[in-house]
Amino acid sequence: MANDFTPGTIYLEDLEIGMTRSLRKVITDKDIEMFAEVSTDHNPVHLDADYAAKTMFKGRIAHGMLSAGLISAVIGEQLPGHGTIYLGQSLKFLAPVRPGDEVVAEVKVVAIDHARRRVTLETTCSVGDTTVIKGEALVLAPSRN
Repeated sequence: MANDFTPGTIYLEDLEIGMTRSLRKVITDKDIEMFAEVSTDHNPVHLDADYAAKTMFKGRIAHGMLSAGLISAVIGEQLPGHGTIYLGQSLKFLAPVRPGDEVVAEVKVVAIDHARRRVTLETTCSVGDTTVIKGEALVLAPSRN
């Protein structure tokens, strides 16, 4: 996964509405297999090509939460970054991700509650021009104080 950023922290005091960060990752067969092992979700739509071919997807798809995990990576590594605590996340799965797809996860600051150190983030994952996941995260941002 090649990304042009330095992991770290953007402190609450430096956050601004509209600030965005993203990463991109090609989802591989190995990623899907490893996620199945870690999550214990061995649904054959993810792992068995013959089974998956007979489903509405007409082929294997990645676990939705695998792509959603990329949102967590952006939040934990970039925006706000190290020291951020997840308080909540809503997700809507809009389209499947297939092995070999490049997923772009993007996080955007939409609200900041300085008194409570809470930041609301718009979260999306896309494959090309197709939004595959959209949602909203609420996090406790790290502060210098």
